[in-house]
Amino acid sequence: MNDRPSPYQITAFTYVAREKSFSRAASRLDVTQSSVTQHVAKLERKMGTQLFVRRRDGVELTRAGAELFRITDRLATLDQLVTEKVNDYSSLTDGHIRLIANAPRPAMPIIARYGELFPKVQIDFTLFDWTSAMTLLSERQVDVAIITEPERSDALFTHELRRTVYMAHVRKDHPLGARKRISLSDLQQETLILPEDGSLTEKVAKRKIREHGLEFPRIIRTTTFPMVKEAILHGLGIGLLLKNSLYPSEELAAIPIDEMPEEYSDCIAIPADKRELKLICSFLDVAVETKADRHF
Repeated sequence: MNDRPSPYQITAFTYVAREKSFSRAASRLDVTQSSVTQHVAKLERKMGTQLFVRRRDGVELTRAGAELFRITDRLATLDQLVTEKVNDYSSLTDGHIRLIANAPRPAMPIIARYGELFPKVQIDFTLFDWTSAMTLLSERQVDVAIITEPERSDALFTHELRRTVYMAHVRKDHPLGARKRISLSDLQQETLILPEDGSLTEKVAKRKIREHGLEFPRIIRTTTFPMVKEAILHGLGIGLLLKNSLYPSEELAAIPIDEMPEEYSDCIAIPADKRELKLICSFLDVAVETKADRHF
């Protein structure tokens, strides 16, 4: 009896996991959805366990599925590298990049430039907090992450895009809006606006508040960096954000913080074995070019 899964089963499973959808996986593979469904079902029967949880808006990997995907995605990446070497095509006509970031910038300027150069390449872009982003990278759920201070690992290729510092972001008409510098102690009577638990900002802010023996009785936590900006613009309080992490606004001032002079690296992080994929190389090249042109 042959206990090895067929290549078709592995491929079908991998693309469903990548696309989080049976129909999108079928489209990417240029086969029928029923074919993909049958291959995955056979693989599940062979393994004796469920690999996906089916939901209305798509599918999620089970624990067994996530463990298998960490292996099969490497196989699919290697297969893609072999195909590219054999075909040696010089231009990109289409493709699909799964991209995540901690903040809108510097990701957005890079995506905009890439779209101009490679209009047929589809980019799926989502913002995640730092902890979730690192988990998605380690589980190979994404192709590229633009993340602040990524964890160093032999499994990751990283390239620094810029160095930045934390600033107090405040409306210009706020009583503190005209200050050239500010201390965290000056903000204790203000409402502090931070991204959600799991963000690097939340970790750094907590550490600084603890180190300096400060108390902030009023803290608002929001889901993403854009929500922090909206809260500041609506006068809800003062936000701690990395410099140039949001699109500039004439209504906001960014003020250096005495207790937070440290620089942090915004980096591109890529699973190391995907570094040589032509699609990923093209995105990295555009990111470096966009940095050189000082678009962020």
